[in-house]
Amino acid sequence: VQALGLGLGTLIHERGVRPDIVTGHDFRSYSSAIKLALIAGMQAAGLRVKDIGLALSPMAYFGQFALDCPCVAMVTASHNDNGWTGVKMGAERPMTFGPDEMGRLKEIVTTGAFQYRDGGAYEFVPDFANVYLDDLVARTKPVSRKLKVVAACGNGTAGAFAPALLERLGVEVIPLDVEPDHSFPRYNPNPEDMAMLHAIADKVRETGADVGLGFDGDGDRCGVVDDEGEEIFADKIGLMLARDLSALHKDATFVVDVKSTGLYATDEVLKANGATTVYWKTGHSYIKRKTAELKALAGFEKSGHFFFNDPIGRGYDDGLVAAAAILSMLDRNPDKKLSDLKKALPVAYTSLTMSPHCPDEEKYGVVDRIVGEYQALRDQGGTILGRKIVDLITVNGVRVALEDGSWVLVRASSNKPEIVVVVESTSSADDMRALFREEVKPRLAKHPQVGAYNQEV
Repeated sequence: VQALGLGLGTLIHERGVRPDIVTGHDFRSYSSAIKLALIAGMQAAGLRVKDIGLALSPMAYFGQFALDCPCVAMVTASHNDNGWTGVKMGAERPMTFGPDEMGRLKEIVTTGAFQYRDGGAYEFVPDFANVYLDDLVARTKPVSRKLKVVAACGNGTAGAFAPALLERLGVEVIPLDVEPDHSFPRYNPNPEDMAMLHAIADKVRETGADVGLGFDGDGDRCGVVDDEGEEIFADKIGLMLARDLSALHKDATFVVDVKSTGLYATDEVLKANGATTVYWKTGHSYIKRKTAELKALAGFEKSGHFFFNDPIGRGYDDGLVAAAAILSMLDRNPDKKLSDLKKALPVAYTSLTMSPHCPDEEKYGVVDRIVGEYQALRDQGGTILGRKIVDLITVNGVRVALEDGSWVLVRASSNKPEIVVVVESTSSADDMRALFREEVKPRLAKHPQVGAYNQEV
């Protein structure tokens, strides 16, 4: 980790970026020790470090603006199992590193091409959490509608911050698993996993809450359950937000990842409001960068990352900003429940995200072969469950669009030894399951490198 800090400092100087960097750590038992090792390396490379202590990832991103630091290094493993660690890095706010920067960083660290420099410094910034929360409250109009909100944190770091924000926004908070506990005693804090969503749904039904909001381990993602206890995947919440925001900001652009519903491309409300939607690579660094590049109003990723540019946010992913945006949407629709807004969407049946195991050294090759298979099937005029292939999006694995608007996606996970599978049907839940069970799963099963699934429809 010290070598990583040295490499990061070397890269920052190499890129000509001012060597001021903000750092923080999540609640895992070993994260503060990892951070101190990282800081030692960064200081040796001449970086001036501002340490905000226990933090959410978006709190560190906010620190780049509030503390005037071009660079960030946040120690977190997000929602991953206890035992993992990682560093989210960036040197161009609000972006985090993409493949080019990560590739160069790997080269520096693995070859030992470090540049030691004088000028390294350290400063601890006290009480920064309140600065962050004050800013969120200042940018969000307090909720005038009486709302009861389940705040679920999965015992992750968000439990130290999210309930406090929601209370300050004027809603009644029902806490669920908000005590930080790095062992994650009930389930991992991942609002894309059904274990967490089911726990939120149970609490919503038990308490009669208006909405359930679930935050991941480092607070940069938000999952949603409606007033009827039904889970709403983030791409559908994104569509609801896009409808609401495009009425306020005409001709807005939205960026969504390739795992997201196809409804963005056909939605009549977005068309009437002059909105444009661009599908892009899955991964928070990719969607964040594309949202900034296009000066989009917002970017939505199905995993629960929401990126809002001015006037809502600063371009980085923040689960608390997303939660505030959802509450503001409800406040602007005082005669509608969240379930009403969901039911007003066109119908599509989207699967949860399914991830069969595949070794890191094998997964990209397997996906490349799957891409080739679908290209050959299209070129030969083949069909999938009787439907023609009308388009292949290959910016990130392959998204196979069918003539009735249904689609299937196969891509390599960017952070785990897994392949990612999502399917969507425009006709029924049974058809959605058939697309997986009769098309994608058998196709992947022909490749022996593909193992067991984390969950299936």
